Amino acid sequence: MDHPAPCSPTLIDPAFDLYGPAVPDRPVILSVPHAGRAYPDDLLAAARVRPAVLRRLEDRWVDLLTHGLIARGFTVVVARTPRAMIDLNRHEREIDPAMIAGLPREAPLQSSTKLRGGLGLFPRRLPEAHELWRQPMTWAEACRRIEGVHRPYHAVIARLMTAAREAHGHAILIDLHSMPPLPPPAAGRVAPGLVLGDRFGRSASTRLMTLAADMIEARGLCVAQNHPYAGDHMIERHGRPEQGMHAIQVEIDRSLYLDVALERPGPGVARMQALVAHIAEALAAELPRAGYALAAE
Repeated sequence: MDHPAPCSPTLIDPAFDLYGPAVPDRPVILSVPHAGRAYPDDLLAAARVRPAVLRRLEDRWVDLLTHGLIARGFTVVVARTPRAMIDLNRHEREIDPAMIAGLPREAPLQSSTKLRGGLGLFPRRLPEAHELWRQPMTWAEACRRIEGVHRPYHAVIARLMTAAREAHGHAILIDLHSMPPLPPPAAGRVAPGLVLGDRFGRSASTRLMTLAADMIEARGLCVAQNHPYAGDHMIERHGRPEQGMHAIQVEIDRSLYLDVALERPGPGVARMQALVAHIAEALAAELPRAGYALAAE
């Protein structure tokens, strides 16, 4: 059974669906960059693995957790393109050169731990699936994906953040992801059900991180901050606390809203929808004040 959004998108772009007003009614904007499920035939044909393996890259059905927020006045951006095609949470230069045929010698690439692990801008491999693709893609195809998907997605986030700051005095991006269940940190301890990331204070005010964590703990869930996920390119790029722009990554344990197989929406969806709404409402009600941006230092 499919789970459509509760209303039609305000804007449909090849890279994303935009829900809610173009000038945000609330200072909080939600981004869902890894929920894309539209796999083009040519992408599937280029894969050397089954579609089910490519779907392991998804933050499976996490976009469902934003349903109901549009009616509350929040603006939500949901990726349409699957992460297997291009990862919107990586820098556009974070490319494994072995994946590109005809790479220009002068192409300004950059490396990272994620890239070396196979999860760069264009995912290359997964555990137990050492190579995802039959052959390298052309440089022209890489540029097409960057220009047609990556740049438009980040451009709309930047535009919405600027508009929210102009309208409300500050802007807050919630970058929503899901994670596999984490092991308990120690015997007798409970594994975190959510992980908040702010690049160790670089992308958001500490006040906002503390508020979000308090909202989660008040609902009986264990939360961690910046470990094992501190956030990546999305919040690094759009979080500028000193300019009144804050960005927090939220990782949610998939077992909290999916079925036992972690494949389809489960009985926890409504609870997690309510939790995401509570976090968004709490952050939206946190007004700017003197010294607010400096709390991240």
